[in-house]
Amino acid sequence: MTPTLAAQPLYRRVRYGAVLTVLAMLLLSSMTMGVTAGSVAIPAAEVWDILAHRISPVPMGASWSPVREAIVLDARLPRVVLAAVVGAGLAACGMALQAVVRNPLADPMLLGVSSGASVGAVLVLVTGFGLGLFVLPLAAFAGALTALVAVYLLARAGGRMTTVRLILAGVAVAEVLSAAASLLIVTSDDPHKAQSAVRWMLGGLGGTTWSMVWLPGAIVAAGTAALLAVTRSLNLLYTGEESATALGLDVHRFRAGIFVVVALMVGAMVAVSGSIGFVGLIIPHIVRMLLGADHRRALPAAALLGASFLIACDVVARTIAAPEELPVGILTALVGGPFFLWLMRREAPS
Repeated sequence: MTPTLAAQPLYRRVRYGAVLTVLAMLLLSSMTMGVTAGSVAIPAAEVWDILAHRISPVPMGASWSPVREAIVLDARLPRVVLAAVVGAGLAACGMALQAVVRNPLADPMLLGVSSGASVGAVLVLVTGFGLGLFVLPLAAFAGALTALVAVYLLARAGGRMTTVRLILAGVAVAEVLSAAASLLIVTSDDPHKAQSAVRWMLGGLGGTTWSMVWLPGAIVAAGTAALLAVTRSLNLLYTGEESATALGLDVHRFRAGIFVVVALMVGAMVAVSGSIGFVGLIIPHIVRMLLGADHRRALPAAALLGASFLIACDVVARTIAAPEELPVGILTALVGGPFFLWLMRREAPS
């Protein structure tokens, strides 16, 4: 069993602290880059001056125009914060799923969780039924949980769950749900709602306002805290169901609880960002290469790195084809697809 952090040699504790410090600095740098980049370039020093002016109780002289202040505070900063929230949440969910299903290829998108959330959200977007602050996240949560349970039950037929069976079940369920979402869009009577749903399904953070940030931010923070509270159980399950059961873990109840937490987090994120894939696949593997498989160490690092990764992807998505803006989900798929193929080839038995 992995020793506790306090029992580890000093050099390992220092190394872990150094990695977290570097990841925190990387997140701060990526957030600064996310606010400075755009059609109107704003120097990093000016961005920090604007933020200091807003939060400082002491009046400061402003050397910038109100337009630039509005760009920083009302247009770019909410988008950057939401990207950080979604990236951190997807990375944490991916790491938790890989532990509870004991499969390195698990990911909210590959297991159909994102597709399930998309169906629930598209149903609300296209029909406009009950469209409100909580209805869209609740519909996405219900779809995500249903999809995750369906994939798990299909993959575990016969009492065993192999990597191939899990991926096939996830792909099959995701395809069926994607077809259902497409059917809802095609049969919609309102072309504007249908176009909005199509754009949203590709995954994107355009048009983010502060009102869109607080609910997914609160849910992702609470969900990540809940996952951090059960990292010991995640470690036990990651080593094997038999050994976890022998050490007193109620595997089925614990797995069900994690499914609910992950579905709630994914539903809240999909409701505001659309379907963004592969973040939950790529980041956990990079973190495990750096820090090992102990979730007490890896989960906080994954959240930090996931936040930085999605911010960077969003910056590229909105600047690489300027003035047009690419959906960030397309960019993460272009990065994550080859990584998935490499990982699947590496995990295949020789």
